[in-house]
Amino acid sequence: MAAGPAIEAKGLFKAFDGKPAVDGISLAVPEGTIYGILGPNGAGKTTTLRMLLGIINPDRGHRTLLGHERPLEAARLVGYMPEERGLYPAMTARDVIAFMGALRGLPLDVGRKRAGGLLADNGLGDYTDQPIKSLSKGMAQTIQLFGTIVHRPKLIVLDEPFSGLDAINQGRLEHLIREEAAEGATIIFSTHVIAHAERLCERVAIIAGGRIRFEGSVAEARERLRPQVRLRTRAADGAWRRALPADAEVRHGGIWHFELPEGGIEPLLKALIEGGAGIEELSIERPGLHDAFVAIAGEAAARQMETDEEREVEAAE
Repeated sequence: MAAGPAIEAKGLFKAFDGKPAVDGISLAVPEGTIYGILGPNGAGKTTTLRMLLGIINPDRGHRTLLGHERPLEAARLVGYMPEERGLYPAMTARDVIAFMGALRGLPLDVGRKRAGGLLADNGLGDYTDQPIKSLSKGMAQTIQLFGTIVHRPKLIVLDEPFSGLDAINQGRLEHLIREEAAEGATIIFSTHVIAHAERLCERVAIIAGGRIRFEGSVAEARERLRPQVRLRTRAADGAWRRALPADAEVRHGGIWHFELPEGGIEPLLKALIEGGAGIEELSIERPGLHDAFVAIAGEAAARQMETDEEREVEAAE
């Protein structure tokens, strides 16, 4: 069980050239959780992470990191992978990982040994002594992630970690995130891909326009919307139609779509049977995180997220 917040922020505000990038953000990341900051590009995710880590200071507001009022005091307990990737191209995979660990206080010999283990355990042992410049973009990004966690940090912060990765490397990254969480690390990552947040996160902060629109568990976000009913009947009309909500609409294939009525499914089912509707299909669908995001942040932000993802897929191909 989580012991308390690994990160806590209250009223963070940051402006650049007089324009607010982050406007009054407050959040709490419980220890031992996987926490997602979800929003389109330009929403303020990177600026928020950098303020939480102490890389930049807020104009206003307060934050603590692993109990430290000055986040940089806890730097050796943190693993951070920024959105801007960068590795020395002539260094081998093992040496890059060890070097990154040394920057956080890990002895080089220990880092090299751990690097070999990380590479071997993840099916990359053949690339241990290969220079970074010979690796694919996705593989190099995976190496950078290993360097981020080699010193076994208590807190792992990943800024758009899935950006530019193909499906195989995305799956590898999700596996690593779950493994680190199982070992007790707290993980916070930013993303504009809702599917990653839905699969991985226990809690999320939804950001749009530099402000948090929602903060809480994924389940709480989804519960903001009522379940949706899909209904197809043999009869096109009849007394049973009066049991459907007024805003029910029929779509392609003659399937009705509407919110689950407040009274539940039983009264509706009774009316459909007694009215001779002839039920061919009836299902109740729980809203996904995408539906919740649209309801919370708005359709414009959701469209921007989809555009961001499409561009990323094209770049990866």
